[in-house]
Amino acid sequence: MGAPSKKTVRNHVMGSVIQRMALIATLAFIATPALGKVVVKKGVYGAIALQRDTGQFGYAYNSATSRAAKTEALKQCDHPRCEVVAAFSNACGALARQPAGGPKGYFSATGAVRQEAETKALRRCAAKDCEVAAWACTK
Repeated sequence: MGAPSKKTVRNHVMGSVIQRMALIATLAFIATPALGKVVVKKGVYGAIALQRDTGQFGYAYNSATSRAAKTEALKQCDHPRCEVVAAFSNACGALARQPAGGPKGYFSATGAVRQEAETKALRRCAAKDCEVAAWACTK
């Protein structure tokens, strides 16, 4: 068997080069999302405020900033001693309270969805007759 011709060697080399280029192009295409700039969705904010002695509360949802959400919740609470008890972004918040007649206990929690936030708040309350007093979710 004789040595391969120049044409055969050239075809083999070119085929190998084309295969490598195709592999590189494929890997570059696959890796583009991982290497590209990550786009972070702008958040929306919410908050729940409470005045523990009176039970007054206020809430805000779909606010542009955390500060705006807290300010709106405090404004709705409408008492000089209101405090923000839950703040969340792209999520939900809930406030549970112990039943009337029992010690005035309030328990807040946040979660990815309303059910999660309410369940966590009720679990923190731990009294048999706890109830959800307020909840709010962003978009």
